[in-house]
Amino acid sequence: MSTPSEKNGNIGLRYRSVSTVIGISLVLFMIGLVLGGVFGLENVQRQAKESLQGDLFFTPELNNADIKQIEQELKSWKEFSDVFYISPERAIEEFSGQDENAEEILAIFEGENPLPPTIGFKPKAEYATKQGMEKIKAALLKAYPDEIDEVNYDKSSVEDVNLGFRQFVFLFLTVAALLIIIAVAMINNTIRMALYSKRFTIKTMQLVGATPSYIRRPFIVRSVFNGVISAVIGLALLMTLFFALNNAMDTIEITYSLKSFVLLCSSLLFIGIVISVVSTWFALNKYLRMKLDDLY
Repeated sequence: MSTPSEKNGNIGLRYRSVSTVIGISLVLFMIGLVLGGVFGLENVQRQAKESLQGDLFFTPELNNADIKQIEQELKSWKEFSDVFYISPERAIEEFSGQDENAEEILAIFEGENPLPPTIGFKPKAEYATKQGMEKIKAALLKAYPDEIDEVNYDKSSVEDVNLGFRQFVFLFLTVAALLIIIAVAMINNTIRMALYSKRFTIKTMQLVGATPSYIRRPFIVRSVFNGVISAVIGLALLMTLFFALNNAMDTIEITYSLKSFVLLCSSLLFIGIVISVVSTWFALNKYLRMKLDDLY
């Protein structure tokens, strides 16, 4: 029959174990938030890159039927995510922004639409770079030298969308590295406090001849279990937050490919186990090296 002091000790040990799991879970949630942002940026960046638009202007003698034929041919090109015909009416509406402004522009030109029919295109993400857009332009002019008069796109937008996301990724990875360093320090202290109540058990096992590896084994196994549970809790919190953000935001959707999702889960699981095991290892070594008199 256990004594009241033993019961209180067991309750305290379980409380510290739960506190350790909660502490690691919250740290993994913060790390997962950063890593999830990095992985999620891949999809957001793809959306941003594929929202870039270029326009093809044709020679005056080319009729609408010929332009639409070119549109159908360009839809089979692997470089484009979307190709669409822009009629003069649609072009002047987009140019003016409002129907009233379009009527005013037409009135200036005595009812004649000054804008020609064009073809708009959106590149696939892998081609939405400065070099990629130049290759697309060169390929278009080579394929239709007599039909295309000009290939137009916003070069500054192409550079901004690529440079901006590189800066975001660097910032997120820096924050993730800092969080991991802070996490190891915090969790190491938490685990050391949790093992404090077991210091006499550790020393007793050592005095009766148990080897350090034998003493460490149950604690390491427990730390692996705590790391796995913490990773599951941290991932659940993370997915709940991402789900809430997707419902709150209308313009950008945070989605992950299967590869990115598996990588995120694996990263959190690996980090959770490593933090828990490494912290437990160093905390145990401290008590294994202590003299008996120093335990009091």
